[in-house]
Amino acid sequence: MCYRFSPMAINSPVPPPPPRSPPSGDVELLERLARARADLLAQVGRRIVGQQNVLDGILTAIFSGGHALLVGVPGLAKTLMVQTVAEALDLKFSRIQFTPDLMPSDITGTEIIEEDASTGKRGFRFVRGPVFANIVLADEVNRTPPKTQAALLQAMQEHQVTAAGQTHHLPSPFFVLATQNPIEQEGTYPLPEAQLDRFMFELRVDYPSPEEEEAIVTQTTGDLSSDVRSALTAEDVLAMQHLVRRIHRQHILGGQRRAHV
Repeated sequence: MCYRFSPMAINSPVPPPPPRSPPSGDVELLERLARARADLLAQVGRRIVGQQNVLDGILTAIFSGGHALLVGVPGLAKTLMVQTVAEALDLKFSRIQFTPDLMPSDITGTEIIEEDASTGKRGFRFVRGPVFANIVLADEVNRTPPKTQAALLQAMQEHQVTAAGQTHHLPSPFFVLATQNPIEQEGTYPLPEAQLDRFMFELRVDYPSPEEEEAIVTQTTGDLSSDVRSALTAEDVLAMQHLVRRIHRQHILGGQRRAHV
């Protein structure tokens, strides 16, 4: 697996909003984060066989407030993996299938004319697009032209979209997990560097081992369904994001104090 680190992604000028409820002590939160990670991996493992490194990268990006790009050939359960993570985190999930004819308004939303039944007057109403979710799966993000790819730039960097002169804030927490096919280049549009910088990690999704393939066959040909329960809530994720930022800041300040001594 290959990690592609983007400094721009981690130094986002828009930090996540603080949780509504005051966080507990940092030590207690840190212990809960460790337990939650193990619980999340266990819940996702009920549906996904293997891919532990990829799951670690996804959870690292989520708890640090970043986005991730999953690169792998079709058929490796990338979509199911992202959907299961969203279900285990109890977050609203939205999937966007990127195609050459996809328009920016298909992602962000559009305004429609609506008539008031009581007065007969007409007015515009903004209909939110699929980007208004907590976890957005941009499936095969390189299959759409740059104009449509750019519709995600503002959302990924500022957690808001602008349509018809109005700015609409996205729900918190907000993550984009995109997939890309590395072997099929016909009919694709390479991601520009400005958009690649929005992703914290590039995660390589490899083929499973023979033992894992046997487990996948056994799991997918049976009649039993694997239910996933939520291990965290949106408020928990926000609190842990702020914990990660506080730990990073305290580490820097501690190093500066030791340097002055």
